[in-house]
Amino acid sequence: MRVDFHPDDLQCFQMPGIYLQCFSAEIKMGHGIMIGPNVGIITANHDLMNPNAGHQSGRDVVIGKNCWIGMNAIILPGVVLGDHTIVGAGSVVTHSFPEGWAVIAGNPAKKIRDLTKPS
Repeated sequence: MRVDFHPDDLQCFQMPGIYLQCFSAEIKMGHGIMIGPNVGIITANHDLMNPNAGHQSGRDVVIGKNCWIGMNAIILPGVVLGDHTIVGAGSVVTHSFPEGWAVIAGNPAKKIRDLTKPS
């Protein structure tokens, strides 16, 4: 599969240790995102009943415009982050926050603050 991103955002891939795994699904990144070092974004987990058998079916990961993914964060299969979502360093994002305009953090990540949309 593939990683879909805006060509002006090539700098996102220059941080050390970024892991992008696209098994049978896509990672879609909105324009203006920032990705910190050692971030992992995955589209498929191992089969829980038989880890040696391979991966489960992939699910797309969608990251909205102007998102910021902090250092050592992990985004799991099927997650959708709306525009202007900030993911705190070290967070594990297990479910979606499609409304965006929020700060999320923790393991598992939870919304810890809303961001104010400009008028």
